[in-house]
Amino acid sequence: MSNDAVIATWIRSSYSGPDGGQCVEWAPAYASARGVVPVRDSKRTDGPVLMVSPRAFAGLVTMARGAGI
Repeated sequence: MSNDAVIATWIRSSYSGPDGGQCVEWAPAYASARGVVPVRDSKRTDGPVLMVSPRAFAGLVTMARGAGI
């Protein structure tokens, strides 16, 4: 993982509470510039970052919306 993903601006779901809840965060600016989407657990911001393709991230969002997450 690049350090760029660590210092990127992370976006959290508006459904997430102030303590992070059970959400993931993603870094859109990093994704836009690099063509890969960093995703992490909002409760473990210093934890691992999963790097996925834009297509995989779109599938994740679609699945979450369909499941009412």
